[in-house]
Amino acid sequence: MTLFPIAKETTMPLVSSVSRQRRRLLGLAALLAAAPLASIRRAVAGDGMADMPMDMHGDMHDHAHHHHMAMADKGLKRSQVSYSIPPVTLVRRDGRPVAFPAALDDGRPVLLDFIYTSCTAICPLTSQVFSQVEERLRMEKDPVTMVSISIDPEYDTPNRLTDYAKRFHAGDEWQYYTGSLDASIALQKAFDVYRGDKMNHFPVTFLRAAPGKPWLRIEGFANADELVQAYHQVLHSPS
Repeated sequence: MTLFPIAKETTMPLVSSVSRQRRRLLGLAALLAAAPLASIRRAVAGDGMADMPMDMHGDMHDHAHHHHMAMADKGLKRSQVSYSIPPVTLVRRDGRPVAFPAALDDGRPVLLDFIYTSCTAICPLTSQVFSQVEERLRMEKDPVTMVSISIDPEYDTPNRLTDYAKRFHAGDEWQYYTGSLDASIALQKAFDVYRGDKMNHFPVTFLRAAPGKPWLRIEGFANADELVQAYHQVLHSPS
């Protein structure tokens, strides 16, 4: 029995949904760009906005309101999908070329997302959640491969990915990849996240229990609790 049913066609086009998400994120973008990482961590963890800097334009109560509205209205959409991953070569943050999808097929479960290091709205939030998930699974001693693929590989050099990884305290379980623009686009298209421009990027996370298994696709701002729960459910799903 399938744990999460295949998603049916939504009543509104995805582009409209993405546009609404981007409008909600515009108010957060400037805030996140100036806020320290510890404040982002507390915001994502649900501890509120009390420690955000007060020397920013606008009323902080409005920022907190928009933040909580965005999280409350995130409307996670889940579906099980089988993807054909193209045999492209990517470059890991340590500069080593790696054949894909062989890098994913080490037998461990996989959590995967797409990011770019100059992003100021979506990626800092989703990357902080990944950081929390990595820490949680490490404490639970659960083996996992975590993968973040750049959608802006011409800017995201291995050195920039290394700096970005340090910002979010990424451990050995969490690898970042860049490469050629063609390779990045091919993977984005394979996972159905390519929207033509990095500014149309939207939050989506992929989980897979093992090679040959279907992927669980989660669209929206999933928090660490939701991703860890989904991880365990995927592992124990009979599908």
